[in-house]
Amino acid sequence: MNTSLNILKKYWGHTSFRALQQEIIESVLQGKDTVALLPTGGGKSICFQVPALQLEGICIVISPLIALMNDQVDTLNKMGVKALSLSGNLHYNDLDRLLDNCIYGNYKFLYLSPERLHQELVQLRIAKMNINLIAIDEAHCISQWGNDFRPAYKNLLILRKLHPKVPFIALTATATPEVLTDTINELELKDPNILQKSFYRENLAYITLLEDDKLYRIEKLLDKNESAIIYTRNRKKTEEVSKNLNSRGFKTSFYHGGITAEEKGIRFHKWMQNITPIMVATNAFGMGIDKSNVHTVIHFDLPESLESYFQEAGRAGRDDKYARAILLYNPSDEIQVKNQFLINLPTPDYCKIIYRKLCNYLYIAYGEGEFTTHPFHFEKFCQQYELHTIKTYNAIQALDRLGIIKLSIEFGRKTEVHFLVPTNVLLSYFDRNEKASAIGKTILRIYSGIFEKPIPINVELIASKTNYTSTTVLDMLKQFEKDGIVHLQISITDATLTFVEPREDDRTINRVSKLLVQQNENKIKQVASVLQYKNNDRLCKSEQLLHYFGENNTSPCGICSVCAKQESLPSKKESLLISQKILLLLEEEGALNSRDLSEKLSFTEPKIMHVLRLLLEHKKINFNTKNQYTLF
Repeated sequence: MNTSLNILKKYWGHTSFRALQQEIIESVLQGKDTVALLPTGGGKSICFQVPALQLEGICIVISPLIALMNDQVDTLNKMGVKALSLSGNLHYNDLDRLLDNCIYGNYKFLYLSPERLHQELVQLRIAKMNINLIAIDEAHCISQWGNDFRPAYKNLLILRKLHPKVPFIALTATATPEVLTDTINELELKDPNILQKSFYRENLAYITLLEDDKLYRIEKLLDKNESAIIYTRNRKKTEEVSKNLNSRGFKTSFYHGGITAEEKGIRFHKWMQNITPIMVATNAFGMGIDKSNVHTVIHFDLPESLESYFQEAGRAGRDDKYARAILLYNPSDEIQVKNQFLINLPTPDYCKIIYRKLCNYLYIAYGEGEFTTHPFHFEKFCQQYELHTIKTYNAIQALDRLGIIKLSIEFGRKTEVHFLVPTNVLLSYFDRNEKASAIGKTILRIYSGIFEKPIPINVELIASKTNYTSTTVLDMLKQFEKDGIVHLQISITDATLTFVEPREDDRTINRVSKLLVQQNENKIKQVASVLQYKNNDRLCKSEQLLHYFGENNTSPCGICSVCAKQESLPSKKESLLISQKILLLLEEEGALNSRDLSEKLSFTEPKIMHVLRLLLEHKKINFNTKNQYTLF
């Protein structure tokens, strides 16, 4: 049997483990249930992949993130390790074949979502597998107190019943003490080894800045040649910020779910190679990022939770050199985050409305729809039913977290085909072209009713069945249309929806209504924690985050915005003088932004910004929609 270190060298080329990895691996090899709490970038996948390669049999990996599963499977296969994932809209025969491969094909890893455990076929096949380890990624998803609670994670106890002697390893990067305790209880872990690396990052400075002109501030913060990430809340803003910075001489690109997989790959490669060193992105940019020389991560908007903020900020400084995680905010941000995440929280009744409309929009019949995947255009859906976009999006996200549907926010393509000629004419046409015959006959075998009406087809499925590329399949369909064989409709979508359960309308939502109410309560607490973190300029920012995740034996970091300010804060006498001058300027000249005030006053910018915050808190001044300060 190879040792852990030999396997690490053979497949990953590393000569030593990171902190805690070896202890976690040894715990697994001893057959113990293990909980691994490692911060973002701590190398969690190594902790289950290495021992699984040492042991006889196959490792089952549970993950809620389809993109991450596919990425890890691709990486393992390139390393020469046999791995597969049960993702996407699999037909019964394909699912049956893949599961048989796991039993008889000498595979080492099977990745699947927790929702897959609903299926009886999956359970029956797993019972026959020689399983050496069950790895549960994002294990905090089983806790109703967690940031990403998914009821489908409760299906994992099926694995315990099928293979009671196989050890579990639960992995997470974000778990408060309450969530950790709940996770262990819900997974029914047996006397688990809990191995936790401190979340403290001595080289990472957490900085919060009150800033009315965020683009101006970003320009001053960034080095044009240094790798950085700027996170924004929506797609439109990523494009706007990227375009603005490019006009100022920076090399940036933007990244969000609305661009094609091919384009994502190109932009990611250019960023990794420092061709375009600055990436402006939504939280879609996160999976698989392991770039050590990112020294600045900027949040343009307030995050929805400290859990998500901590993970995204943690992508800075992985080479252990000084790095900054900067959160920019202005007074209007607090109103925006409350509007987005609190005022528009979806109620059970509203979720019932949206669920029924989704089913009708995508033609899901009552009692049907389980594990069917559909292209979905969110804006068109809202327009058709005249829906409030923010509240509707929150409702769809809630349905996703509750395991009713799975929403994949990414570029997509909907292709509908309707054959227009009789069968004898069609077969004669196919006889003239081998490629046309292979693609056309495959479509006919899979889709019934395609002569009567337009039928949505899965281009990627046709490609896999015929061993042609998706581009080749599309080109052939376009040729069919040109030759008058088919009517073809291709439309671009911004997401896909997978229905996890059969449609039962209100009964579907009633089963999870209590959990939905609990999730809403959790969201209120999470937003409150974000606002408290933003507003607390007395306690070290690093300590605030560590306390949130249960580490209380801490000391000031010395490099965050709070620690750095201690030396630069104005005295009470100086604060009074600055405030008098600010109020006088606003009275004489009207609305001014912070840059105007800094140019007109002789005090340092940090002192001016400190006094502006105090004046806002005491309602002496106001902040308008043009990011200017005015008298209250």
